[in-house]
Amino acid sequence: MPESPETAIKVRNRRVHMANERTFLAWIRTSIGVMAFGFVVEKFGLFVKQMSYFLKRYEIPGSQKPPTDMVSPSSGYSAIFGILLVGVGVLMALLAYIRYKKVEKQIDEDTYRPSIILDALLALTIFVVGLFLILYLVHSM
Repeated sequence: MPESPETAIKVRNRRVHMANERTFLAWIRTSIGVMAFGFVVEKFGLFVKQMSYFLKRYEIPGSQKPPTDMVSPSSGYSAIFGILLVGVGVLMALLAYIRYKKVEKQIDEDTYRPSIILDALLALTIFVVGLFLILYLVHSM
């Protein structure tokens, strides 16, 4: 028995809705990854700061002191950068949900138009993170 045109449209829309949901979940995974990276960056800065205090506190008398820049406390850039990354991850999750609902409505109305705001935000985030890491590594040499 052949499918009616209405049934074929419902099946097609179901597949498109599932693809939209998969895209949404991929954006959520990406935002969680950005937030996790921000958390690691912030905690690593705290670890470096604690190690510097530990090295200063437990210097062996009469031993050669390590260079001052090796044990000075962190300037706090990693904490600021980590918090900023967590915020960007939260913003990405919110924008992903807004995009998901917008596309869902467009699918039902058959008026889909692509949006690049999330793509641009992700590309900009990766660019800024890479730039920061390059500057951080060059500065620490």
